[in-house]
Amino acid sequence: MNWRIKPLDAILASAEKKSLARTLGAFQLTMLGVGAVIGTGIFVLTAEAAQKAGPGMMLSFIIAGAVCAVTALCYAELAAMVPVSGSAYTYSYAVLGELVAWVVGWALILEYAVAASAVAVGWSNYFVPLVQHSFDIHIPIYLAKGYFAGGFINLPAVAIATLVISLLVLGTRESATVNAILVCIKVAALVLFIALSLPVVKMENFHPFAPLGALGVGGAAASIFFAYVGFDAVSTAAEETKNPQRNMPIGLIGSLLICTVFYLLVAAGAVGSIGAQPVFDAAGHAFEPGTAEIFNACQNPAKAVTLVCSEEPLAHVLRQLGWDKMSRLIGLAAFLALPSVILMMIFGQTRIFFSMARDRLLPDVLTRIHGRFNTPHVVTLVTGVGVVLAAAFFPVGKLADLSNGGTLAAFFAVALGVMILRKTNPERKRPFRTPFVWVVGPLALIGCVVLFSLLPIFTILVFFCWAAFGLLVYALYGYRRSALATPETKPLTPKLS
Repeated sequence: MNWRIKPLDAILASAEKKSLARTLGAFQLTMLGVGAVIGTGIFVLTAEAAQKAGPGMMLSFIIAGAVCAVTALCYAELAAMVPVSGSAYTYSYAVLGELVAWVVGWALILEYAVAASAVAVGWSNYFVPLVQHSFDIHIPIYLAKGYFAGGFINLPAVAIATLVISLLVLGTRESATVNAILVCIKVAALVLFIALSLPVVKMENFHPFAPLGALGVGGAAASIFFAYVGFDAVSTAAEETKNPQRNMPIGLIGSLLICTVFYLLVAAGAVGSIGAQPVFDAAGHAFEPGTAEIFNACQNPAKAVTLVCSEEPLAHVLRQLGWDKMSRLIGLAAFLALPSVILMMIFGQTRIFFSMARDRLLPDVLTRIHGRFNTPHVVTLVTGVGVVLAAAFFPVGKLADLSNGGTLAAFFAVALGVMILRKTNPERKRPFRTPFVWVVGPLALIGCVVLFSLLPIFTILVFFCWAAFGLLVYALYGYRRSALATPETKPLTPKLS
C-alpha cells in the first residue's frame, strides 16, 4: 500500500508558487459559509426529514449540527495551520498519506459536485411553482423534472447551474460579493418565515414527537446532514484568504453557529404551525421519501396539504397559514438565494480538483489559470459539465443522500488527521487549537460513523462503488504521475492561459 506523505512544509512551499490571489476577509468567509450551508437542506429537504422523523426532525437537526460542530473545530485547526486550497484532501495528504488523500479527494466529488446538482434541483422546485403562481406560466413536468424523477429533463436546474458556473469563471472576489448579497436575501426570508410561523405554533402539533422512533430520527439526521454540507467549503478558500490563521476559524465556526440557530427556529415554526406527521400506507408503514409511492399518495387532496408532500415546504407552510403573498416572497427568496449555495459547492469542488492536479494526480490542464480573470477556468468548466448533467436527470433527495456519504468520509479523515498531527508533529505552530481535542476528535469520528451507517443502503453501496472506481483511476493514472512518485517529480506550477 502507498503511504507516501507530502510534508506540510512542502505543501506550503508549493502553494507559494500558485496564482490564486488572497482577496477574502473574515466577513466574506463567514458569508461564504452561510451561503453554502443555508439552502436546499432547509428550503427543500425539510419535507423529507418530516416524512422520516415527524416533529422529531428538530432533534435530527441538533444531532447533525452537533457532528458538524465537533468536526468544524477540527477543520479550524488544520485550515489555520495549512492555509492552502484542497480542504480535507490536502490535510489527508500531509497526515495520512497519498492513497488516503486520493480517496478523500475522490469522495469530496460526492460532497461538492453532487451537492451542487442537488441544490440546483431544489432551486428548480421553488422556481416552477413561483412562476406558476405569479405569472400563470406552467412549465410541463417533462421539462421541470429529471428522467429519474418522473419527467425527462430539468431545464430550470440546468439553466441556474450554467449561470453560476459562468459567474465563477469571472472571478473569486466578484463571486463572493454576489454571494454576500444573496446571503442577506436568504437570511431575510428565513427571518420572515420565523416571524410569521412561531406566533401560531400549537404544542399539539409536536405529538407524537417521534412517530417512527429513534431509527426515524437517526435516519432523518443522516439525510438532513445535507443541510450542513458546505461549511467546510470555507476551508477550500484558504489559499485566497487574507490572514487565514485568524480568518479561517472565524469563517468556519461563525457560519456554522449562525446556521444552526436559524435551522432550529425554522424547524420549530414549520412543525409547530401546521404539523409534520409522516404519510403512511394502508398497512401503517411510512412511505420512503422520494419514491413513486409517496408521490402517488400525495395526489390525494387530503394528503397534499401536509408538509411532507410539498417540494417547497417553507412557502407551503405560509400558504397553509393564509399568507399567500408572503409565501411567494419565500419562493422568490429561494429563487434568488439558492444559487449562492450552488456557487459555493462548485467553488469548493474546483479548488479540490485544482489541488489534486497541482499534485499531478489529475491532468495538468486542470491547473490552468485564466489570464484575465485569474481563476481556474478549465477545472471550473469541467466540473460544471458534471454538475449540469446530474441536475438535469436526478431527483433532489437521491442527490442529497449521495452527497452525504462523501461528506462524512471527508469529515472522518479531518478529525483523524488532527489527532495524528498532535502526536507526530506537536511542536508545529497552531494559530488555532481544537479545544479538548481528545474528546472532540473521537466524538467527531463516532458521529461520522453512526450517521454514515444510518444512510440508505443504496447510498452506502454507491459510495463504496465510487471509492473503488476512484482507486482504479488512481492505480492507472495518478500513482505513477504523482509529484511524490520519484524525487525528480515536482508539484506543478499553475500557468496562465
